Amino acid sequence: MAYSGANFGSTQGALQINPEVQQWFTAVDRDRSGRISATELKSALANGQGRSFSDTACKLMIGMFDKDKRGTIDVEEFQALFNYVNAWLGVFRGFDHDNSGSIQENELSAALTQMGYRFSPEFIKFLIKKSDFNQHESISVDQFIVVCVQIQRFTEAFRQRDSAQTGTISIAFEDFLSVALSCNV
Repeated sequence: MAYSGANFGSTQGALQINPEVQQWFTAVDRDRSGRISATELKSALANGQGRSFSDTACKLMIGMFDKDKRGTIDVEEFQALFNYVNAWLGVFRGFDHDNSGSIQENELSAALTQMGYRFSPEFIKFLIKKSDFNQHESISVDQFIVVCVQIQRFTEAFRQRDSAQTGTISIAFEDFLSVALSCNV
């Protein structure tokens, strides 16, 4: 998928599909079902390192925009996903200072700090180790999106349970499992 950085804002009322987005959707919808699966999406997205986005990233993104929970997205949902990926790509590029197509520990730390998170260097190393399946000590754009979305989801779940805003929660084991399972793909 090409990321042009164009403004794909929605209009009030009926959503107008950007012609470029419609063209991408048609190219990606290989079975001509009018819906895109995670497998079809994977074939369209490159992570900047010459590889497709991971299965995990594609399933996560389809799940985020699949309003009717059928495991696929239509063209309107695809436009929302397209805008979302472009926004994350902009953040990623802003921290990929050497334009390598991946961000290293210090770049990930800076990105998460800008998003309002203060993580220890050890935790940043853990995030990279958890995400970097190829052991390059860096993460690609698709891995970055997965990490950021999971952190956001866990943060939202934590905040719902931290009503006194103390930064500490008590959580029952089943509640913990339901949060963990719903925040991961």
